[in-house]
Amino acid sequence: MKASHHPARFLASALLALSLSAFAQQPNQDDLIWQKSVSKFNKTRQSFLNVVDKDAHEGPFQPDWNSLKGYKIPEWYQDAKFGIFIHWGVYSVPAFGNEWYPRNMYRQGTPEFKHQVETYGPQTKFGYKDFIPMFHAQDFDPKAWAALFKESGAQYIIPVAEHHDGFQMYQSELSDWNAAKMGPKRDIIGELRSAILSEGLHFGASSHRAEHYWFMNGGRQFPSDVQDPKYASFYGPAHVGIDPEKNGTGHPDNAYLNDWLARSAEIVERYHPELVYFDWWVEQDTFQPYLKRFAAFYYNQAAENGQQVVLFRKNNAFPDGTTVLDIERGGLDNIRPQHWQTDTSVSDRSWGYVKGDTYKSPESLIWQLADVVSKNGNLLLNIGPKSDGTIPEEAVNILRKMGAWLKVNGEAIYGTRPWTTYGEGPTKVVAGAFRDTATQPYTAQDIRFTTKGKTLYAIAMGWPSDGHLLIHSVGTGSGFKVGSVSLLGPNATIHFQQKEDGLHLDLPAQAPGEYAFSFKLTPAE
Repeated sequence: MKASHHPARFLASALLALSLSAFAQQPNQDDLIWQKSVSKFNKTRQSFLNVVDKDAHEGPFQPDWNSLKGYKIPEWYQDAKFGIFIHWGVYSVPAFGNEWYPRNMYRQGTPEFKHQVETYGPQTKFGYKDFIPMFHAQDFDPKAWAALFKESGAQYIIPVAEHHDGFQMYQSELSDWNAAKMGPKRDIIGELRSAILSEGLHFGASSHRAEHYWFMNGGRQFPSDVQDPKYASFYGPAHVGIDPEKNGTGHPDNAYLNDWLARSAEIVERYHPELVYFDWWVEQDTFQPYLKRFAAFYYNQAAENGQQVVLFRKNNAFPDGTTVLDIERGGLDNIRPQHWQTDTSVSDRSWGYVKGDTYKSPESLIWQLADVVSKNGNLLLNIGPKSDGTIPEEAVNILRKMGAWLKVNGEAIYGTRPWTTYGEGPTKVVAGAFRDTATQPYTAQDIRFTTKGKTLYAIAMGWPSDGHLLIHSVGTGSGFKVGSVSLLGPNATIHFQQKEDGLHLDLPAQAPGEYAFSFKLTPAE
């Protein structure tokens, strides 16, 4: 039924928001200066909020957790297995430290602060805003990017629409600080969306706007342009008293939360992403009523438009069953019944491009992909383009290597589901976020399993030097009677013996490919 037929729903929602507003941070002088600086967008912001609250009550979902637990993870997403994340913004201009440069350049005592002063001068003369005219993106070719993503074997692409720095990479009616009006003077997200869809890939968008509430607050501690009211609409409240390195908790005021919700809604309204990713700070309690409103709005709009969409969460920002869990730079040590995702980067130090970064090997990322898929997950792999719009050669090489492997082994990855056990072998994944480099290199004895229909796939993370592979989990007591075994790629029939201690495979001495090898186990009739 239409929500207009039930005004009581709107009243209940308003009373809930009012009751929770008591927990919100009371605005200080810096908050009020920011509010004044963005007041010219008040009418437009309210229009977006009106759309949110209308659509949040019209459709299969309502803005409450019980209703939102009716969400079903789309089959297309569970089949996709592999996506690309893109961190690209003004922070790629200094290309120093990591993508938190805009914060750290204002934090006294950091390498970024020292680099900023020595390279560009004091922050009263050259602030983060002054990098925007240097962000030309002159070589940005969205069609070439999308073709590379297609070649990589990725099925969905999620560019960051706005990072913590507060610079929108899309055309916006809620701020002047965006790529369509400044810097490249192009709607980066819009151009990417068109190119990605043209390649038959799924398009998503990520917002890290929540953290901007405090991101620039180091600039409050010494003379800097963060304190200049002329730039308050960009630098944001830069609210003091919140230090994520020590104490990440905080309570943004209602004005900021409304702006966050309106900006999130604008991305959905303008670009209709099939996937939406929020970063970690939305788990603060004051975001809860806003997250409910957004989720119901997003899911209901998708239902009306015939989309099957994915909304990600980190940690406990949303209750289980309402969204898809994302584990940053980490993994799990067993199969998770509910589908999940890990996001990591091809680079080691930064999500965005920085000079001198080091890169993971294609082998380690393919191992991670096989491991994650065997445990009912997807891999979202990040790249950080340079400020000129080119993708670093190291990243290009990794994506092409992964694509070549998936062309051979994709049958054992795409559209699969977990088996009764994820795998076997001596190498164990260290579970949790920020632990993806803690796992030791895999061996030929490390096997990961996937299934498709009645077929079982065994992915060996290496090639045995003696030409013999024993898969312990597929012995005569496993419940899976093997009828035939073939190796994907050459599609060679493999001689096997299924015994009590496992499945014995006789292999050629020479490995027929690189990184990992997929055996197709067809059941006996």
